[in-house]
Amino acid sequence: MIRKLKLLLIIAGMMVSFAHAQKSIGTETDAQKQKRMEWWTDSRFGMFIHFGLYSGAARHEWVKHNEHMSNEQYQKYFDQFNPDYFDPTKWAKEAKAAGMKYVVMTTKHHEGFCLFDSKYTDYKVTNTKVKRDLVREYVNAVRAQGLKVGFYYSLLDWHHPDYTMDNCHPLVQVDTSKANYDRLNKGRDMAKYREYMRNQITELLTNYGKIDVLWLDWSWDKKDQKSGHGKGAKDWGSVELLKLVRKLQPGIIVNNRLDLNEYKDGADFETPEQVSTAELAKYKGKTWETCQTFSGSWGYYRDENTWKTHRQLLDLLITSVSNGGNLILNVGPTGRGEFDYRATRALDSLAYWTHANGSAIYNCTSAPDAYKAPENTKLTYNKAINRLYVHLYTYPVDGKLILPGYKNKVKYAQFLNDHSELLYKPSEANADDLVVTLPVKKPGYEIPVVELTLQ
Repeated sequence: MIRKLKLLLIIAGMMVSFAHAQKSIGTETDAQKQKRMEWWTDSRFGMFIHFGLYSGAARHEWVKHNEHMSNEQYQKYFDQFNPDYFDPTKWAKEAKAAGMKYVVMTTKHHEGFCLFDSKYTDYKVTNTKVKRDLVREYVNAVRAQGLKVGFYYSLLDWHHPDYTMDNCHPLVQVDTSKANYDRLNKGRDMAKYREYMRNQITELLTNYGKIDVLWLDWSWDKKDQKSGHGKGAKDWGSVELLKLVRKLQPGIIVNNRLDLNEYKDGADFETPEQVSTAELAKYKGKTWETCQTFSGSWGYYRDENTWKTHRQLLDLLITSVSNGGNLILNVGPTGRGEFDYRATRALDSLAYWTHANGSAIYNCTSAPDAYKAPENTKLTYNKAINRLYVHLYTYPVDGKLILPGYKNKVKYAQFLNDHSELLYKPSEANADDLVVTLPVKKPGYEIPVVELTLQ
């Protein structure tokens, strides 16, 4: 009897868990979501831009947190903010040339400073020496280049007087005692901050026309939330906030950092951040975008030198698509509002590759299981035109590319960069394999691509 009761309890628990996982906030069907997301999944490649007062500090976008600064100490960056080379048209052109299809820019980062003319705060760009709404200029410039427009908005705010303390706030980094939390929280009201946040997001989604992506950042894990030193869905009012976003911009795509994992429609895509290419395979079959930096920080960091190589950037892009995901690469403009020369150099190298090989990225995804990747390659696949793309990470020294098990599967082979034919024949060593003959000289690309038209 006890055993039977335990079994019934387990089944009941599973049913509750299943029902819990199926909760929805809205009424959108899977087919409707797929249609709404289509442009995004086809694009595969976007640009992130982190720009704010921290760009002038030039030592990480978390400089206020890292150096435990008060609002008064941080004020000098507001007073000095004057990006005289700010030219979002140039930004948009560089993004487009690099092969990026959408751009997401910070409208407000954790520091609380707004790059738009919000009527709910004085801590905004129009009150600096700039005296202009830089978000509006950004939106107009990106749209003019035919790119999709995205806004990043931080749920955190280290400047707002009603934002309550958590373990990331600059003022609790030295003294983490409960007494210090209580002292600093005296007079603060998170409900007022929630209203402020909703008002600002309403401005962003009302005053700038159609917005394609909203990137909200971020929530703590459940453990930190339970400790009282982290924030999640209840603190942000996430359910009502997402309903508001959907009401204001029905077609918008929203990331997964509102702490709404229990809802089927609590997010449109997952956001693995700064992970290695090896880790991306575990997201295969999901809808996701990995956010990555050219260097080790998001905001401009003058003395930071761990910049990714051209090959590492290509590997991120190719591996993302080969696992059915997107890549968004970040640029942190300088305090003068222009891209650092190292970022421009990286973008130029990507532009050269995507101009010739972008067809292996856009509208592509992971290859069907029937196609195995040849040694030292990765595969991407365009279902609509039935093309398989073989990315050659190591160029065969003997000029032979072995396609394992591809017999009777290939109609035509060519290099993608110049559409020059590549001859192939059955392997003498294994009748199920094909052997593609490559020229002795490697094409002038770090990772050349062979395009296979399939039967």
